[in-house]
Order: sequence, then structure tokens, then C-alpha cells
Amino acid sequence: MAIVTSSTSQISPANERLYHQSALVGDWKGNWVGNNQPVDFKVVNIRGARAQVEYTHNGHTERGFGEVRGTLITFGGVTVGTKDGKNMVLLFSVGGAGKQTANLEKQDPPASDSRLMGSWGGYSSDNGKSASFKVLSVNGKEAQVSVTTDGVTRQGTGYVYNNVIMFGQAQIATDDGKNGKIIYQVGRKSFMVPVTKYPPADTSSSVDRTA
Repeated sequence: MAIVTSSTSQISPANERLYHQSALVGDWKGNWVGNNQPVDFKVVNIRGARAQVEYTHNGHTERGFGEVRGTLITFGGVTVGTKDGKNMVLLFSVGGAGKQTANLEKQDPPASDSRLMGSWGGYSSDNGKSASFKVLSVNGKEAQVSVTTDGVTRQGTGYVYNNVIMFGQAQIATDDGKNGKIIYQVGRKSFMVPVTKYPPADTSSSVDRTA
């Protein structure tokens, strides 16, 4: 059985297609409506119907596992949800003590990690393998990634170490932010595929439009 790091999400393709649950994963910060006190909610990972979360309010942090239902996560008396992957609504309700609402925003990844961002792909003439890797966001030691090897695409949270992202049985490395390599394992065999970063889509489309 494969070893899964604490930051790796396991979201079914059906749930991702219907609810885009990966949009919930990340660090969210905001304020309570009314008293404007700060509140943070971090979704470390989502695995099936369970999410590992951290809830910080009134100066202390609660850690544990919440229940995932569609586009919502419930953790104790807290329910959170997002429609656009950028803004989150947090609702706190315990018994008949009333309700509190907070508006949170997803935190942007540090700019220093931007060279890992983007879409990568390549082909190895040595082993006949092709592979692609998309880095959607980088937040400290965690990165939201999508990797395709042997025609199978997996998406979730990878672990960042210097210029390397490790995700399941695959890893991507780059020294200059332009060229790199993908190493992935199938059974007891490892395959290396040299990759290059694709240009941003908006750059190529603007060139296409020039007459």
C-alpha cells in the first residue's frame, strides 16, 4: 500500500466534476461580520468524505477532521463553502446560541515559488514515455498539482522541497523554471521524462490574433 503524505488529497473524479472540491483546499483568512475579528480556516486535504482542517479564532487553533458534503465542509459547529475558489463563507452555529458569519479569502501563493507554476510536458526517446504536469498553485510547502502519466491523470496536493514537487509516485524538478524533468514510478520501475514549461495560454492567443 502506498504511503500517503498528510497533505495529499484523494478526491474522486465524480466529486471533482460535480463540486470542484479541490477549490476548498488551501489557506483562507478573513473576518467575522459584525465585530471584524480575524478568523482563519485551513483545509489541509480532502480524502473522500473527510477533510483535515485547522480553524483559528479568538487567538487559538483547533485541528481535526471535518465532514465533506458536496461543496461544503462541516467541522463541529462550523460550516464552510466556496463558489468561486477565491471567496469562502464561514457559518458558526452551536445549539440555540445564535449564528455568526465570516467572509474569508483564499491566500495567494508566495511569489518566490512562481517558477514552479504553470504547465509542463515532454517525451523521452529513451523509454518512449510522455508525461505532463500542471502546477496550479504553490502555498509554502504545498502545491496544487495535476499530473498525467501513461494516460492517467491524478490531481491533488504535492509537497514542495526547494525546486522539487513530490506528488504520490511522481515528482517534478526544475533548476531554471523553463526546463525540468518528471520522474514517476510504476510498480518497481522508475521512468524519467525531460519536460519544458509551456508558454502561458494568453500569450499564444494574443499572437494568434495579430494580423
